[in-house]
Amino acid sequence: MCSTSCAAPLACLAGALDALAGQDLKSSFGPAVLERTDALVRARNRLDAELARTVREGELTQAAEHDGKASMASWLRGHHRLSKAEAGRVVRSGRALEQLPVLAVAAAAGAVPAEAVNAIAPIAAPDALAAADAQGVDVAEIDAALTRAAITAPHADLRQAVGHYLARLDPDGPEPDPTEQRSLTITRHTDGSVSFHGTLDAVGGEKFHAAVESIRQANRPAGDTRTRAQQGGDALVQLADNALASGNLPTMRTVKPHVAVIIDLDDLVDPHPGADAGRTGFGALISAARARWLACDSVVSRVVMGPDGQLLDLGRTHRVVPPHLRRAVEIRDRTCVFAGCDAPSHWCDVHHVLEWLAHDGPTSLDNSALLCERHHTKVHHGFRLERQPDGRWRTWRPDGTEIVVFDPFLISA
Repeated sequence: MCSTSCAAPLACLAGALDALAGQDLKSSFGPAVLERTDALVRARNRLDAELARTVREGELTQAAEHDGKASMASWLRGHHRLSKAEAGRVVRSGRALEQLPVLAVAAAAGAVPAEAVNAIAPIAAPDALAAADAQGVDVAEIDAALTRAAITAPHADLRQAVGHYLARLDPDGPEPDPTEQRSLTITRHTDGSVSFHGTLDAVGGEKFHAAVESIRQANRPAGDTRTRAQQGGDALVQLADNALASGNLPTMRTVKPHVAVIIDLDDLVDPHPGADAGRTGFGALISAARARWLACDSVVSRVVMGPDGQLLDLGRTHRVVPPHLRRAVEIRDRTCVFAGCDAPSHWCDVHHVLEWLAHDGPTSLDNSALLCERHHTKVHHGFRLERQPDGRWRTWRPDGTEIVVFDPFLISA
């Protein structure tokens, strides 16, 4: 057993972590890996509790002022690049552990994860403690009960128990404004991808869940290998597509909201992928290949710039696929034509089977196909479509093999 009388605990901790990182895991088998994982989770819980306790001490002593910071939260963001949400979580947890001794002991022992501490923290907020005192609630009993739940119950049940307690503290108070519980933060990364974090009230969350789930369940093509999380991401993008296509969103400075891409003509017609050749309206860099995919069914404007950036010519905006052609394609195809997919027409773009940019493919009914967002991407990444004389569509993978979907009506008697 390791000694607890280390003269320099942080140095001992660093040495232990170095030793762990140096261990060869390839020779471990199932039970040993699980045992190691269990020990590491408990150690992480203990470290999170110790971090929260230390940050709370920093708050009480205004330690952040030593480095010119106004708060421990800003110090964590500036010195360790924690997100605003994570820094706030650590600070709230430190305050809660100070007020809830049973929870603090369990967290220090590694029995309660940081996520559970954060879930319980609202009961130790000043207004919640004041309400409990006014009603004669024994917070020590609540501390013990919720700590037991954190140790033994699923996290969702713990959150529900905390919410129930807080609601009972003020059962006759005014109904909270649901909009005050809603937030959405969008972060764009250097590669143009986006991550987001948000919180919704119960009713708003139900609406969001119902909308995403309806599209997730409606779009389950044959041979779909996506995870549920990937299906959810695609569903969210489809929701955005539907909203943008409806034309009912508020205008942005007299212009309907849309996806805008600026790209040099030479890059657009070049058949190579062309990394970072285009820039979207919100500043993301995308490849020329991605821009060509977007240009399949879009509005195009020609802008000629001089060598010093002055505008020389602004060409007329024209629709690549005019409305009457789209209606004809929708009547003919009805759904996404990719093998095994039946996404409805209002989810789909009109794709040029022979690309109009790279191969001078005509914008015509014979050269058009309905494709949902997911399969439109696939076709621009090596999959191939072809319409047969009898009107059926066939789909080939990049390796040349055909995707065949079982159709009982094509089986001869």
